[in-house]
Amino acid sequence: MEQINRRQTLALMGAAASGLAAPALASNQTVKVGALRFTSHSGSFVAYERGYFADAGLDVEFEFFQAAQPMAVAIASGDLDYAVTAISGGLVNLAGKGAIKVIGGALSEEDGIDGQKFLASNAAYEAGVKTPKDLDGKRFGMTQAGSSFHYMGSKMAAAEGIQLQFVPLQKVGAIIGALKTGQIDGWSIVPHIAKPLAGSGDVHIIGNVADFIPGYQVTTVFTSSENAANQRALTESFIAGFSRGVDDYAAAMIDGTDDQDAMVDLIHKYVYADRPREKAAPPIINGTMRLNTGAALNLASVQDQLNWFQSEGLVDAGIMIDQLVDTSYVEILGT
Repeated sequence: MEQINRRQTLALMGAAASGLAAPALASNQTVKVGALRFTSHSGSFVAYERGYFADAGLDVEFEFFQAAQPMAVAIASGDLDYAVTAISGGLVNLAGKGAIKVIGGALSEEDGIDGQKFLASNAAYEAGVKTPKDLDGKRFGMTQAGSSFHYMGSKMAAAEGIQLQFVPLQKVGAIIGALKTGQIDGWSIVPHIAKPLAGSGDVHIIGNVADFIPGYQVTTVFTSSENAANQRALTESFIAGFSRGVDDYAAAMIDGTDDQDAMVDLIHKYVYADRPREKAAPPIINGTMRLNTGAALNLASVQDQLNWFQSEGLVDAGIMIDQLVDTSYVEILGT
């Protein structure tokens, strides 16, 4: 019944950029924010823990997910107000229905910063899979069709002139288990997961995603079309709080101008919280990638992703970039 109600909800849904917006007019307005327990979501965690959302007049409640697509559905159905995750086919289709808007950028690949990795299982590696090209004809893990994993694998396969057998496993944890046991041969993932897996000896790093998708806008900030169009003060306030969190993260983890140990302690509350601090710290540090200043958005990368979804028949061919993205909130890159 929940699925039917969400579909019904979707059917009824039909300017200068600034990262320093004034707080929302309503003090302590509650907003629900979707996130994954990844280092790459640290902008939201820092903004919450250091009171930046509160300074912007927002009382944030987190809801955690294990894949991108369900988060998009939750935004469209009104169960979430804002979220940060990768663009998925589901998100694009909901944007085409008038339910969702991308309003900013978060995680991105940047030259000089170690990024996402292509991985091979130990069994595949021992059988000769030493580079991404060697995955020809092999099984490649993803959460769902149209996920970021599907996109990354497909872009690499096209560049290398190979074919992959995509295996949908729904959750990141299930993909990790399948890779460790050799049920799949390859995968791509952020470094805070890739490097510890490789260190275990069960998995091997065989390439970099950035070699195939330079400047990739990995994750975006998004909200409902209703919020983007009619809740501007609230939406600007969310971006303002989030952006302050991103600045602190970059200062500590990338630029070296702030206390990295304190930042790791903060992130550890959300990422690898079930591990002792000494075991959680290395993968958290290894997961450092660029989070866009001021939630700036690489529109060229988003357009490339939209083009790919359409070329694969995963979204309606008529969906235009302005249906997916509201460019009025942040600095737009790649144009």
